[in-house]
Amino acid sequence: MPDLSSRYALLCVGNSMMGDDGAGPRLAELCIEQPLSGWTVVDGGAAPENDIGYLRQLRPAHLVIVDATDMGLAPGEMRIIAEDDIAEMFMMTTHNLPLTFLMQQLREDIAQITFVGIQPDVVAFYFPMSTAVEQAVNRLYQLLPALEQGLGIAPYQPETV
Repeated sequence: MPDLSSRYALLCVGNSMMGDDGAGPRLAELCIEQPLSGWTVVDGGAAPENDIGYLRQLRPAHLVIVDATDMGLAPGEMRIIAEDDIAEMFMMTTHNLPLTFLMQQLREDIAQITFVGIQPDVVAFYFPMSTAVEQAVNRLYQLLPALEQGLGIAPYQPETV
């Protein structure tokens, strides 16, 4: 049963067996170890589309989706990525369906959706998470309670050719 008292939801995406792609699941672990008041945390793993029904039923005021995303930045850099940019980016993904599909499905019931990408260093089976990405996950955990004031994460600026 959804926790209807939650104003915010966090959907953590990624595969913890793939090095830095485990950024999302690591954030979910942190939030379970030290819960954030007013937040419902969903570890979507490598198949976040399986959580669409639950999130739609939850109807949070704001959903934050976190995933390791190759943006061509230094490892551990974070950016807020607009839905239109996600669709245009060639995003290396370990997921079954594109994240734009997920966001479109949720948009009907959730007005505010913010996608936070964390630049990975190594995404390969059985590699540990890099220090830079682990630090980014910890920093993002600290920033989440200030969501209403803005996370203080720069927007992604696609390179123009």
